[in-house]
Amino acid sequence: MAYPLRMLVVGGGRMGEAIVAGLIGSNSMSADRITVAEPDGDRCQVLSGRYGVACVPDAITALSKVDTLVLAVKPQVIVDVVEALASALGEGTLVVSIAAGITCAKLEALLPAGTPVVRVMPNTPAMVGEGMSVISSGSFATPAHVDAVRGVFDTLGKAVVLDERHQNAATAISGSGPAYVALFIDALTAAGASEGLPADVAAELAIQTARGTTLLLERTGQTPEELVRAVSSPGGTTVAATAELEIGGFRETLSRAVSAAVRRAEELGA
Repeated sequence: MAYPLRMLVVGGGRMGEAIVAGLIGSNSMSADRITVAEPDGDRCQVLSGRYGVACVPDAITALSKVDTLVLAVKPQVIVDVVEALASALGEGTLVVSIAAGITCAKLEALLPAGTPVVRVMPNTPAMVGEGMSVISSGSFATPAHVDAVRGVFDTLGKAVVLDERHQNAATAISGSGPAYVALFIDALTAAGASEGLPADVAAELAIQTARGTTLLLERTGQTPEELVRAVSSPGGTTVAATAELEIGGFRETLSRAVSAAVRRAEELGA
């Protein structure tokens, strides 16, 4: 059986919408094959009007009509959601979860025996087609299931398949990573403003520099270390600046932040 033929997305928040937008925008699925379950009536109207998908307040009413169930809900509520839906799940339905920290085994224990489960950690740049998604399979998911899920999330940017033991570390890098990058841009903007630049100009400089640097690394194949060396003239401004970052423990602080995110992912899955 090919997946997905008909999809139910439970949760109409930002990531749920990003999945719908990516599939429809790339012509991977037509709107009439996607249903969103979202209890907020106003939000339902927005999604239906924007993408032409059916939107229902109760997932159970639509579950029998789909072959793929995407759980786009928070890890704190996913157990309750799965328990409510498990008895109505059709045989062979593929279950895809994007809840941080929640293992495939934990979901499998709540679902009918043999249910194929695939775990995905996308990130918010998926909303603009530049996401990074990490995909792992459960005990009953086949390579065909994994390929189908990868095809879905490739429409949102890039997707890689990893053993599930790497999911929490990947979550700490790409799942939480947009917040680190945004904090860096915010700090760089504030520093520029403190040196007398208009705030809007400082923000434009910081955002475009971040965008251009990532594209430069991607397109040239340079390593970050090589790029730093290329920008750092002996005795110049960049050397003075990066020396201050090293003194301030920039690398060590970021490493601790990633470790904290990994620990929290482990706690969420406990």
